[in-house]
Amino acid sequence: MKKIFMGILFIYSGLLLSSQYLLAQNNQSANFSNSSIDIGIVVKDVDKTAKFYSEAIGLKEVQGFNVSKEIAKRFGLTDGDPLNVRVFVLGDAPNSAKLKIMSFPSKQVKKSSQKFINSTLGFSYLTIFVEDMTDSLNRLKKAEVKLLGETPALLPDGIRYITVFKDPDGNYFELIGPMN
Repeated sequence: MKKIFMGILFIYSGLLLSSQYLLAQNNQSANFSNSSIDIGIVVKDVDKTAKFYSEAIGLKEVQGFNVSKEIAKRFGLTDGDPLNVRVFVLGDAPNSAKLKIMSFPSKQVKKSSQKFINSTLGFSYLTIFVEDMTDSLNRLKKAEVKLLGETPALLPDGIRYITVFKDPDGNYFELIGPMN
């Protein structure tokens, strides 16, 4: 009886270990070449939005790029319109997240109806972590950006604040960081 019990225990242990191994294999993350995510946003007025992102938020504009209409169509990005993309970064690190903006003046691009972040499907807001919320608030105030809700508001951690606002096209942004 003891041998049967030990045999069952051995088989059970083997099954448990192999299932743990399979779970671990399935939960492995992909091999990404960059740890940040770049976001592309179609805007109505690229110059107005570029000014907003650089002056109101404090992003740094870097070298943008163009995509020909042939390439844009071949890659499935547009129905034949070329892309002129302006690029903004959060910092000077080589892998800083990038915010890419573009517009299509010849198109009647539909604006999504996003009264709140739960109004539409898809990407709803961008979060930017800042070192000094006071500095960020001064930038927003100078740019006459309307803050939403009762923000800035202290987060439950008792250290960081959240400030919520929209860009010129109605996209939600939240800044999170300490007041200095």
